[in-house]
Amino acid sequence: MPDGRTGSSGGANVYGAEESPHGDQVYFNLSPGSELGWGMLARGPEPFPAATDQFRYVVFKDPNWDWHAFDLEKDVGLADQMDHDTINAADPNLKPFLAHGGKLLMYHGWADPGVPPLASVNYYKTTVDTVGEAKAAESIRLFMVPGMGHCGGGEGPNTFDMMTAMVDWREQSKAPERILASRSAGGKVERTRPLCAYPQVARYKGSGSVDDAANFVCEVPK
Repeated sequence: MPDGRTGSSGGANVYGAEESPHGDQVYFNLSPGSELGWGMLARGPEPFPAATDQFRYVVFKDPNWDWHAFDLEKDVGLADQMDHDTINAADPNLKPFLAHGGKLLMYHGWADPGVPPLASVNYYKTTVDTVGEAKAAESIRLFMVPGMGHCGGGEGPNTFDMMTAMVDWREQSKAPERILASRSAGGKVERTRPLCAYPQVARYKGSGSVDDAANFVCEVPK
């Protein structure tokens, strides 16, 4: 089913990514944990309207376009060409932006049912490769949020303050490496966890409450 968010993979080899008839990567799979949101995409006899409208009004400019006519081999490339200079924000060359002192702070929920989380992981990796690890370490951070849905919600710790982290980074040169996140129910915080700068993840120290962020450390998985 067309999803209206086609784009280059940047050469990444990602497990489960959709493939064209020629084996080229088209887009990324949804991640485990997002299943409860799949009904938004599979809502009956008609596909997700944001996807079909993208092809109907932007790609083909035909309000009568029928999604049954979608051709994976041809139309994905056409959509990517149409969106390249207008909608797609997948250019990893951020050197001009970073040269002006820009900071990029990204976050994405692993349980997002709308935009595959691996798209953000892939963009981060290709951007680091493009601008160089040293510059990326100064100016780019990605935080992947376990259990969070599309921009928020979900069963994981989905409340956090990215704005303060950005202000401290830009104005005080304090690059964020660990951001406190919480999960509340009934107006009461029931769990806190650290969000760790990718590729680090939160690891339980082995003692203390698993609902207390203080009992976790950020480290790169072995």
